[in-house]
Amino acid sequence: MYIFKKLNSVIQKYLPNEQIELIKKAYIIARDAHKGQIRSSGEVYITHPIAVACILAEMHIEYETLMAALLHDIIEDTKLTFNDIEKLLGTTTAILVESVSKLDKLNFRNKKEAQAENLRKIIISMIKDTRVILIKLADRMHNMRTLDSLRTDKQRRIARETLEIYSPLAHRLGINYIKTELEELGFKTLYPKRYRILKKIVKTSQNIRKDTIQKIFSEINDWLITVEIKFRISVYEKSIYSIYRKIQQKEHKFYSIMDIYAFLVIVQDIDTCYRILGKIHGLYRPRPGRIKDYIAIPKANGYQALHTSLIGPKGVQIEIQICTEYMNQIAEIGIAANWIYKKQIEKNSITQLRTRRWMQNILDLQQSTENSFEFIESIKSDLFPDEIYVFTPKGHIIELPTGSTPVDFAYAVHTDIGHTCIAARVDYQSYPLSQSLSSGQTIEIITGQESKPNAAWLNFVVSSKARTKIRHLLKNLKREDSINLGRRLLKHALGANKKLSDIPKINIETELARMKLNSIDDLLLEIGLGNAISVVIARNLKNNSKILLKNNNKFTIKNTKDIFITFYNKHINVNEPIISSIINNGLLIQYNNYNSFFKKEEDKITIEYKYDINAYFFAEIKVDLINHQGALANLTAAINKTNSSINRMNSEKKNDHIYCVLIQLIIKNRIQLADVMRKIRILPDVLRISRKRN
Repeated sequence: MYIFKKLNSVIQKYLPNEQIELIKKAYIIARDAHKGQIRSSGEVYITHPIAVACILAEMHIEYETLMAALLHDIIEDTKLTFNDIEKLLGTTTAILVESVSKLDKLNFRNKKEAQAENLRKIIISMIKDTRVILIKLADRMHNMRTLDSLRTDKQRRIARETLEIYSPLAHRLGINYIKTELEELGFKTLYPKRYRILKKIVKTSQNIRKDTIQKIFSEINDWLITVEIKFRISVYEKSIYSIYRKIQQKEHKFYSIMDIYAFLVIVQDIDTCYRILGKIHGLYRPRPGRIKDYIAIPKANGYQALHTSLIGPKGVQIEIQICTEYMNQIAEIGIAANWIYKKQIEKNSITQLRTRRWMQNILDLQQSTENSFEFIESIKSDLFPDEIYVFTPKGHIIELPTGSTPVDFAYAVHTDIGHTCIAARVDYQSYPLSQSLSSGQTIEIITGQESKPNAAWLNFVVSSKARTKIRHLLKNLKREDSINLGRRLLKHALGANKKLSDIPKINIETELARMKLNSIDDLLLEIGLGNAISVVIARNLKNNSKILLKNNNKFTIKNTKDIFITFYNKHINVNEPIISSIINNGLLIQYNNYNSFFKKEEDKITIEYKYDINAYFFAEIKVDLINHQGALANLTAAINKTNSSINRMNSEKKNDHIYCVLIQLIIKNRIQLADVMRKIRILPDVLRISRKRN
């Protein structure tokens, strides 16, 4: 029983003796069943179930989950069955063990299918009983801790799966300490060189900033003591992986990431949180727009706290988080707090309610999707929440993924509202259905009784619920309705001067053969269901290699009303050759000199376009400028002389003497751009000028 000692020392602190005896019984069953089995690390196998149970016991999880953790590999790796476990330890424990076992006891045709089906099984099992995913997360955590004994390729596969699936799941359930460790171990395994370099830089930064951090800590502590409020303050360092993600996503350099430390102030109640916030703002100046109230509007996983960013001594940026003791526990162990704070959970169950709401949404998605790959695509945005908060006309808060549109909002309120949506008002003004929303806006949806979703909505909706519900309805439309919709879309794509009856029969037969369809109705059905792009079908039917594109502003794009258009190059100018390819139910447009982007010759679609002679365009230029007094003024004066306008300007210090200036210009055509660049090039302080293409 010496291996059991560590687990026993933890459970003795919070479980009654009769439950501890049942856990000991489960340990003996697991030990005997795994007898003779050795892990890749060379340890006896029972050390793994014990370690998994210890991770859960540290969260004060109830005894049935601990028994299931000890037995989680029994059904898969030994002769014991569900019935055996049920007779020995009860039905609940047996169901938990079987649920975890089923996740790994599957045969797949390839690795992608394995990952897709595994994630699907995890989610479905989690919906039935949250304890299943807790066992699975603890299992993955111990496996990551002992990953060194495996082959390198297997280590990388497990690490990638951890970063893509398990750490986001832990984050979505609010279990921060598991999420952080999984990210750290996954990052270390997948990118060992980056991990070592970043860790070394962080350690160096610790030594440099140690005195500054201690000074700030003392100032905050002494300042708050005068308030005569009970509080405690601590400093924590942000994880290496979170720093890496910030550098990667926001394209920062490390020296610009000032907030690698954060100060946490913990108080007794919510009212005191706001009092402390006001008091701290009296000590240091707050940075405008950087105060976040996650108490009034919690994050999607139930996280609550006040965040404020301040300017401290010598201009040092300071991040301070303020919360109650309960909020702090929720931030660390999320839904697992249910077993520690049972009484408080009844009064303050934000995490539980949001988790149940999310799980119900996932269950709806599961019922609406046809395969595991579509299911994963649907929940991806839910696993990586980056939210905005908008309001209904009655003042109710609706959480949506960043980039959501009024259509996403309509489906978030109710599926029927989404299906019948015809227009939207945002802040009491008309608003395009395809335009992204921002936090704080009030949205009103206008519906029509006979309205149905438009297949083109799939090109701009962001939320998994909206995308899945639209697809589900479109796929379930009557064949005749879908054919009629496809006929209208194709008619529009062909143009006003050409009808389907005008298309040569040989062109139609060729297109049907290419798409492996039997009739023109089947072709129209594919368009109506959103499986084929009407503008591409029209091009093929007309047997014309050139396409005219349409956009309401600068370009005349013909036959693409229902097609999503993406510009790979941010600034396309008049008369510059462009080309496109088919991507995800839409077209990707870019400069012709980027032909190497296309992997297949047949993917390319040559494009012509018309433009309004009075239209203006954006162009970006990059100027290396000697840091002399008046140099910037001379630069802007030269631009003004060409009758061009500056839309945006940024500068970056290259060294003590040279600045790199990025300028976004508003111009009419390439001739004007060339004139601007000529005028700038002859300035005495300009070392180099070039056009920024993307």
